[in-house]
Amino acid sequence: MEGLDPATRRDRIEAGRVVLRRARIDDLAMFHGAMSDAGVMRYWSTPPHEDLATSRDWVESMIAADPLISDDFVIEVAGRPIGKLGCWRIPELGYLLHPDFHGQGYASEALAAFVDYMRGRGLPGLKADVDPRNLASLRLLERAGFVETARVAGTWLVAGELCDSVYLELLLSPA
Repeated sequence: MEGLDPATRRDRIEAGRVVLRRARIDDLAMFHGAMSDAGVMRYWSTPPHEDLATSRDWVESMIAADPLISDDFVIEVAGRPIGKLGCWRIPELGYLLHPDFHGQGYASEALAAFVDYMRGRGLPGLKADVDPRNLASLRLLERAGFVETARVAGTWLVAGELCDSVYLELLLSPA
């Protein structure tokens, strides 16, 4: 992304109980476990992964993503990958956790660390697109300081279901 200094890109961020690190192919089993779960994928932009090959393609795309437009991390706890958080396309934030780790505060910790990191990189702000039915995600973003900027009906067609969007933004000021 224009304006971000490549020298500020980090491969690892340690933040309390969580570590944010770059994806590796050995993360495949965790991602397939999460992304084949209908509950995890309920509000994602694609349906659950039906096979390991789909998850492998997804992980490989995360690994190969252009660092000029993507800044995405695996969330790790006690040496174990549990999800992802970051920008597949800067400044658009996205995240998911394996269901075994929902409701334990890991997403909040990872998000706080990522926000600080992106602020340090000089990014002016982060954006998020959330299904309005995903109340946990909306609460997470609100606690982090994101504010709603718009609501739009019928923005995503996922597995034959038309879904709506709540758009949120977090303005970042220099550290």
